[in-house]
Amino acid sequence: MKFHLKLLLFICLASFAAKAQQVPTKEPDTVVKTIFATYYAKKFEGRKTTSGERYRSKKYTAAHRTLPFGTIVKVKNLRTGKTVEVRVNDRGPFSKKFSLDISSSAAKAIGIYKLGYAKVEISYAQPL
Repeated sequence: MKFHLKLLLFICLASFAAKAQQVPTKEPDTVVKTIFATYYAKKFEGRKTTSGERYRSKKYTAAHRTLPFGTIVKVKNLRTGKTVEVRVNDRGPFSKKFSLDISSSAAKAIGIYKLGYAKVEISYAQPL
C-alpha cells in the first residue's frame, strides 16, 4: 500500500511541475498589410521630425500617419523579397498613394532607392 501512495504522490508532483513550467505567453497580435512606400528626400537630412528627433538618413526610421512613435515595422519589398526593420519617429506621408516614408538607407537596403517607391508588405505588433 505504501508503494501505491508513493507512486500516486510522485505522479501528482510530476503533473504539478509540468503545469508550472507551462507559462502562458500572450504574443501581441501582428498586423500585416500591403501598401506603397517611398523614402525621404535628401533635403530632409537634419530636420526635426514630429517626434522631435532629427532625421538621419543612415538610421532605419520611418514616417507613418497613425502608428505610435517607437513602433517597429518590418518592411518587405515584394519585388525583391528583401526586408528591413524601421522605427516610426515621424508623421506622414501626406499622400493618398503612399502610406509609409522610410529613411534612404532603409530604402537602399530593400532595393527601392533607385525606383523611388515600391509595393511593400509591412508587419508590426498591434498597438495597445
